[in-house]
Amino acid sequence: QVDRQGLTERSMSTVNNHRVVIRRKKVKGGGHHGGSWKIAYADFITAMMAFFLVMWLISIVPREELKGIAEYFRMPLRVAITGGPSSSAETSAVPGGGRDPLRSEGDVRRGQGNRVESQPMGDAERREQHRLENLKKRLENVIETSPVLKSFRPQMLIDLTTEGLRIQIIDNQNRPMFATGRAEVQPYMRDILRELGPVLNELPNKVSISGHTDASQYARGERAYSNWELSADRANASRQELVAGGMNESKVMRIQGLSSSMSLVKDDPYAAVNRRISLVVLNMNTQKRIENENAAAADVSAKDAREVGTAVEAVQAAAQAATATKQGEAANAPPVQGVR
Repeated sequence: QVDRQGLTERSMSTVNNHRVVIRRKKVKGGGHHGGSWKIAYADFITAMMAFFLVMWLISIVPREELKGIAEYFRMPLRVAITGGPSSSAETSAVPGGGRDPLRSEGDVRRGQGNRVESQPMGDAERREQHRLENLKKRLENVIETSPVLKSFRPQMLIDLTTEGLRIQIIDNQNRPMFATGRAEVQPYMRDILRELGPVLNELPNKVSISGHTDASQYARGERAYSNWELSADRANASRQELVAGGMNESKVMRIQGLSSSMSLVKDDPYAAVNRRISLVVLNMNTQKRIENENAAAADVSAKDAREVGTAVEAVQAAAQAATATKQGEAANAPPVQGVR
């Protein structure tokens, strides 16, 4: 019993002297997951930059232009693609109809009189540029939908220049526009011009027609029929076909022959593409410039005619005075004595 009691006491002392250890497992953060978050962050920063850029652009654009942009996106898609009366004949800057967003009405602020007077000129030019662009789309649509013109599309160049909308019909070695060395219009060229004639009536702008040739010479001599006369005759023959097709004859403002002075391919002055007819739907600035040049030339001609008339009158008066003087001297002369 004593031994059992001693054993029990030793066991209790052993348990009391034993150190209890509590193990706690630390959960560490996840390891490296790659750079996908960087891509997402970069996309976010790019989107924010684009947003603020758009907001800045909207803040600096005038309100009238914003209205014009909004009106443009309200335009029917069919009108934008095919054109029509609402996009070619209207005076509105926005095709498809609606009030002109570029025109403002209301009171004029003091001190800005000159600024207001110069603004309509810019608006008019902008509207005219828009009408010419619509006419260009209209012509391209007519060419694509016309069975006559579609096959000749590679020989037609349409672009906008500083003078207006230019339509160039170029020659082809296998399909010439005119007979060689003459102004006789070939059948396919006649079809092209007569199809274009009615379309040119959709704008009130005047038309300029220019003839171009290559550098080949068909005649020699001082008074020979040269490329200058040939190009002018071809331009006039093209005018006749346009009028026959339905174009108003009063739209023609200028016909000129330029020979080979303005080659389309300068490296090869004998190339077939240099033989062409150029139709230009003139913008208002070019039209006014030509009118001023013609008016100045007419004034100079009238002045020269007046000066020539005055000189002729002076010569006639001097001749009459000389005749009267001789007659007076003859009347006052003494009679001549006869000789026996």
